[in-house]
Amino acid sequence: MSAALAVTALLLTAGCSSDGGGSPGDGTSTSSGGSGTSTGSAPSRQATAQTPPAKGTVKVLRTVTEGLKSPWGLAPLPDGSLLVSSRDDGTITRITEATGKKTELGTVSGVSAAGEGGLLGIALSPDYASDHMIYAYFTTASDNRIARMLYDPKKPAGEQLGAPDTVFRGIPKGFIHNGGRIAFGPDGMLYAGTGESGQRGLAQDKKSLGGKILRLTPDGDPAPGNPFPDSPVYTYGHRNVQGLAWDPEQRLFASEFGQDTWDELNAIKPGDDYGWPNAEGKGDDPKYHNPITQWHTDDASPSGIAYAEGSIWMAGLKGQRLWRVPLDGVTTSAAPQAFLTGEYGRLRTVVSAGGDKLWLMTSNTDGRGTPKPGDDRILEIQVS
Repeated sequence: MSAALAVTALLLTAGCSSDGGGSPGDGTSTSSGGSGTSTGSAPSRQATAQTPPAKGTVKVLRTVTEGLKSPWGLAPLPDGSLLVSSRDDGTITRITEATGKKTELGTVSGVSAAGEGGLLGIALSPDYASDHMIYAYFTTASDNRIARMLYDPKKPAGEQLGAPDTVFRGIPKGFIHNGGRIAFGPDGMLYAGTGESGQRGLAQDKKSLGGKILRLTPDGDPAPGNPFPDSPVYTYGHRNVQGLAWDPEQRLFASEFGQDTWDELNAIKPGDDYGWPNAEGKGDDPKYHNPITQWHTDDASPSGIAYAEGSIWMAGLKGQRLWRVPLDGVTTSAAPQAFLTGEYGRLRTVVSAGGDKLWLMTSNTDGRGTPKPGDDRILEIQVS
């Protein structure tokens, strides 16, 4: 399964109905400068999950690169460099990890960017070492879809990306709530978080692809073992799934935008109903799967997530902070802790860089943030 076993975390997107400003957090952080971004397939997996201490730390080690425009998805390559998708430009750019040099691979044809739609999540093929395929989730004039493209670094810059080969289409699109996070799981299957595109009823309709987590084969077929026969639907009742990550025990977690009250981090169980639009946040109706933790929307608007050092790490857009959620299996072992509150603005994507390191990507040039000199950027951080 090659690179599929290396994929353990990916990230989530935009905030409640819209993702805006933030309020102070309750965590502490240490910084040594810089700012950056990251998303995509995560490197190494630990053999077993660990129970982390109640309190953790975050240290910003460096800024990997600056000057990114509307970055959304991030995928680490085997050589350590990073691929970044631009939501609004529809381009994929390679970042040389050691120097921060940017090389544009090319433009994904068919992208129609508007509102929260455009070129969103990216992931490497589970057989990337042999097929050099990049998967992308993007908005077109008619739908959201997933395609794969050949990456040929031997070609000139701007011409290294092959034509998209669509493997899955028909995901509802809207000005808001397009979902967009994709990741290959430890089982080699392709997972996609979708939004209900502002049409609330789609989330409860198991025949609709909106407001779901989908599980597909690399060729885009419903994956074997899915909970509903001949269906790509893995879970339903979601408002706008933005982040996907697995722990070392291969348990899947997902972050999700709430509306006005509660943003969520969920432990994912195949076939379960996560409640939207009938429930937002924790409730007492056994029909709906409760989140493992929740936040007021001003404090989060969660996007990408990653697993490291026994915790889920969650990027916040409106909340402008990085959340640490220490885990005990599929529950929390201590209260979530906030870091970097307001220091780098909106945070879009967080991806494992191996061990106790993460790539963290900002999102201040997407029309909703207040860009600072150098935005947007990717940071390398160390966590515990």
